[in-house]
Amino acid sequence: MAASTASSLASLLKNSTLEEHEQILEACNKTLKTSNSDVEAQHVKAVALLKLDRYEEAVKFIQGAGDNLRRAAALEYAYALYKTGRLQEAVEASSQLQERGARHVEAQARYRLEDALKTLEIYERLRSQGSGNEELDLRVNRSAIDAQAQWLGVAESKSIRKTAREDLEAFETAYNAACGSIARGEYAQAEILLKRAKEICKHSDELTDQQRREELLPISVQQLFVLLCLGKSTEAEEVAREIKAEEALDASTRKVAQNNLLLTSSTDNPFLAYKVFHTTPKIPSEDKLFSYQDIPLKSNKTTLDLQAYKFDGLTAPTSKPARQYRPLSLAPDDLLSSYAQATARAKNETSKGAIRRILPMLEREPNSIGTIITLVQLYVLCGDSTSAVELLESFLKRLEESAAEDEQDTRFNPVLVSILISLYKHRGQRAHIKQELAKAASHWRTRSNPPASLLSAAGVSLLESHNEEDIKTASEIFAKLREQQPHDKATAAGYVASHVNAEDSQNQLDTDKLTAVGDLIRDVDVTVIENAGIPQSSNALAIAQLGTSRKRGAPNGVESKPKRIRKSRLPKDYDENKKPDPERWMPMKDRSYYRPPKGKKKGKRGGDTQGGVVNEDLNVDAKPAATTVATASAGNKKKKGKGKK
Repeated sequence: MAASTASSLASLLKNSTLEEHEQILEACNKTLKTSNSDVEAQHVKAVALLKLDRYEEAVKFIQGAGDNLRRAAALEYAYALYKTGRLQEAVEASSQLQERGARHVEAQARYRLEDALKTLEIYERLRSQGSGNEELDLRVNRSAIDAQAQWLGVAESKSIRKTAREDLEAFETAYNAACGSIARGEYAQAEILLKRAKEICKHSDELTDQQRREELLPISVQQLFVLLCLGKSTEAEEVAREIKAEEALDASTRKVAQNNLLLTSSTDNPFLAYKVFHTTPKIPSEDKLFSYQDIPLKSNKTTLDLQAYKFDGLTAPTSKPARQYRPLSLAPDDLLSSYAQATARAKNETSKGAIRRILPMLEREPNSIGTIITLVQLYVLCGDSTSAVELLESFLKRLEESAAEDEQDTRFNPVLVSILISLYKHRGQRAHIKQELAKAASHWRTRSNPPASLLSAAGVSLLESHNEEDIKTASEIFAKLREQQPHDKATAAGYVASHVNAEDSQNQLDTDKLTAVGDLIRDVDVTVIENAGIPQSSNALAIAQLGTSRKRGAPNGVESKPKRIRKSRLPKDYDENKKPDPERWMPMKDRSYYRPPKGKKKGKRGGDTQGGVVNEDLNVDAKPAATTVATASAGNKKKKGKGKK
């Protein structure tokens, strides 16, 4: 009986096609009922389950069948683990195999785990071993990994490829090149590449109509995001009308599409936006988003929660005592959680009362960087930049005094350094800016992969100094940056400026990379600039054009109305028919009609200088004669009364 069943299974497998996996599965089940230890039948059943996309069932079957099947179907087992989202187990299972297919499974699993650098190594090894009919697949996957490495910020500037002609030959590579441009913030270039990818996909003869719609959907979703970033709202609305999020095959694409469509909607009702955002079902574990997708979506969800006044759900985690011992972290998840909790505590307010409600939260979680940043922002919004600087400086000083290396790295993290420099710039403390950048550069120069933007800013700041030590430090910084990113023009300019007095062949090579001065001033008309003279303010230019004043005069032939004077400013005995005294501005003693009171002689006209004419004959610079002590005493001495001593 078992022999006949096995022969029928072999016959079925020989004559089977790709559409008969259900029949193959039924035959395997019949065989395993009579001989449950038949490894060949078990192996065929595992493959049939994979072909039918029943991955979870395949994993359970292989695990329950024993070690013999796990060894025989090791590649199938690793692939099933990958498809069910058990990525780390898939990496461990596939890395122990020597097959080429196992390398593909390992690369895909590591790609989902965002291990971009290791994935790049695997694909480089596969390409060096010969690609054969996998050339297009390897190029597509390699371009996807390049984009991911840039999204994660782990790609070295030397390894970033520019868009090549071969990238424009297939819509997959054009799409991945566009994703790389988005990661670098080059949205205009990404828009061009996405249009190219969409055009190739629409006219592809290798795709059915259903496949074409499935491939065009993620391209349109990405195109919508790029247009929103470029501020092209009209074009974004046209693309949004093409997107039908419900047609997406996977939940992750559906979620991203729904989020981008929500950004183009004109609804101002936060409760309606909250409802639309949560219409998509929960994303399963095997289809989870990448971190650079997940963080923005979580941020949008938190924003909608706050706008819908769902404060209790955001503030509840702060009541747990264990959070008091949370370590220092600048991870996006931790920062977003702290921002949300602090904002919920403040109940969306930006007043001093909101600050008072957040401060107890900082006392419980002194290492919460997100809470500190939120308080700094609130202090600035309330006009109290002094408290903002003091709060951040005290936190950074505590980290600086620590002996732990990770706390030192956190102290000079570009995020915190840039916030402190922004506060110093707001307060006009230029010396503090230079000092902070110099300290950050001194710390990161000893590290293998320092933040280039921070070192570049420190180098530029030090170049403005007249101190030889600062110039020397700047030259060392730009020399290190040139090794890290040799094709960057800003780095080349800094290197040339810091080595201006050095006779170096490399200096000349970097000078040749820069744009020539003649090209920079090609469109400048020197004659026009000279004739324009010194720039003047708009007020001065208006006065020069009108002659005397910017005030407009009355039109010709029209008499101007006399200015109306309020009664409160007029004297009580004011008579508009009476002519004002022409000498009313002169001191009373200097007026022509002044007569001194009886018993007093009229003083010499012009004796007093205040308000009158100065007599040049008087020696106003001469010192008055000193009065003798005896005379002064005699004048102040009182006559004693009788009988008094």
